Amino acid sequence: MDILIIVLLFVIAAEATYLTVNNFQKFGRTSQSPIFVDTSVLIDGRIVSIAQSGFMSRTLYIPRSVVGELQFLADNADSEKRTRARHGLDVINELQALTTVDTKIFQDGTRAKDGVDNRLLELAKKHNGSICTIDYNLNKVAVVEGIAVLNVNDLAKTLRMAYLPGERTMIELTQKGNDSHQGVGHLSDGTMVVVEQGGQLVGKSVEIEFIRSLQTAAGKMMFAKLVNAPEKKTGRNAAQPKPTGQKPVVAKTARTPRQPREAREPAQQPAQQQTQQVQEQQSDAATTPQYEKPARAPQQRQNSSRQQQPRKQYNRRKSPEDSLMELVNSENNDNK
Repeated sequence: MDILIIVLLFVIAAEATYLTVNNFQKFGRTSQSPIFVDTSVLIDGRIVSIAQSGFMSRTLYIPRSVVGELQFLADNADSEKRTRARHGLDVINELQALTTVDTKIFQDGTRAKDGVDNRLLELAKKHNGSICTIDYNLNKVAVVEGIAVLNVNDLAKTLRMAYLPGERTMIELTQKGNDSHQGVGHLSDGTMVVVEQGGQLVGKSVEIEFIRSLQTAAGKMMFAKLVNAPEKKTGRNAAQPKPTGQKPVVAKTARTPRQPREAREPAQQPAQQQTQQVQEQQSDAATTPQYEKPARAPQQRQNSSRQQQPRKQYNRRKSPEDSLMELVNSENNDNK
């Protein structure tokens, strides 16, 4: 009987030891399993921000084949590929300089004959590790073969805002904001939403449109506006209350006598008179006959014109001979 009890105790102790060692090995293997970084993640560069935040507690292993691929691309003739490869090499230096994560170069050979993707899959299987990548095809193959994948794109998609500016949704306003015209509601994940012009709609579900978001160390807050918000009108455009009851009677004023056209348009008379005068002048000019000027006679010769002109008589002093001749002529006339 004593021997049977001793055997049972021995079996129970052995089973408990086996379970303890197995769980310890699983925990140790899970916590210390390496993360093999792909070329696409290094070229992308967002892994530096993730490592700085302290979310990667495990060691990052960058295979030497990955570094060789970046070096090959950095010597490529294509300027775009060359720039991206050099950025990937700079990201490796930044990861090695961080104190929040341990980064090591895994010596697996300079060049991978079967390709870098196949080398990463082999290393992850051999060392029971995971692969950090943003390559869509590599991600699918790793999932098919049962290898854990850390996809940076999936992480960014998960951390992205549930609603972007311009999107609409229904929300219940629970309280007023800091200003009297603001209303405050909360999304399903606890994000606070400040709604403009929603102070009078507290306790109601309204349709809102997101305007912008604010990310702070304390959390995330979003701002929105009402979809069918009533527009406030001030001044002349303000809505006036409609009168009720009978229509008010407006007293008619006496009509003033109509003024003559000449009194209403005094400024137009001078212009009209000028227009009439111009028209009359034009009609007179059209009715009066027009005579042609006679053609000028041809100019006579200079000699004939000189003959027709009377000679000029010049008064000169009489001589004694002239007096004698006049006396003789007078006597002859008397004799006749």
